[in-house]
Amino acid sequence: MEQNRKESIDELTLALLYLTRFPDREGREYDEISWKNHDFDAIDRLDEEGLIINPKRRRGGGYKYVYMTEQGRDRAREILKRFIIDDTGIYARFEFRSIRPDEADEAVRIEQICFPPNEACAEEHMKARIGSAPELFLVAIDRETEKMAGFLNGIATDEMNFRDDFFTDIKTHTPEAGNIMLLGLDVLPEYRKQGLARELVFNYCRREEENKRKRLILTCHKEKIKMYQKLGFRDIGVSASKWGGENWNEMEMVLNF
Repeated sequence: MEQNRKESIDELTLALLYLTRFPDREGREYDEISWKNHDFDAIDRLDEEGLIINPKRRRGGGYKYVYMTEQGRDRAREILKRFIIDDTGIYARFEFRSIRPDEADEAVRIEQICFPPNEACAEEHMKARIGSAPELFLVAIDRETEKMAGFLNGIATDEMNFRDDFFTDIKTHTPEAGNIMLLGLDVLPEYRKQGLARELVFNYCRREEENKRKRLILTCHKEKIKMYQKLGFRDIGVSASKWGGENWNEMEMVLNF
């Protein structure tokens, strides 16, 4: 009986964590849960099962947030269905996954729409990236149309600073390296202002933290700095990148120490 009670507590806790994600808007690292200063056993049990990441348990210190793993999010949605609680949010509309080889042309088309000609990745470089590092693409698929609504992509490296060769030379990609250089966040105009870009970033961060990556690094125009800060990135100053003949700022997020 005691085991059944614990299982019920764990399931209800996981479902509540899922339902209360994104409430605080503090701009910390891809926050989704604001159960601050948590100290009860269910959190530790869920962490042991790989359903959440509890930094307080794993690293000690003053960490006050917990994060759901992809496995945890899937389990939470199953629980909600059992309780006949409809999850009508963004995950009901979009599927998030790695890119498939046959979607390369679609990704190239979206890149050309989302970026001006001097900034967009050329078709040959985008297809080379998809061929060599599909696992470092995260695409959002509209479940109704089965078409791609947007994506986030990058390559892995042990280098610490951004350089323009990452856009054009797939040989700079080192699959098992600790850092990821993010090379483009693309969302089609008709899908913007719905939270999709945020979800792409949060899902990417979750996935790569679980993959033991150390840092995510990107460049952006000055007017986008605040947007990325709200998503958990830190501005580290003017970048050496001159991609597209433009000036860029470099930003980073630390995932694992």
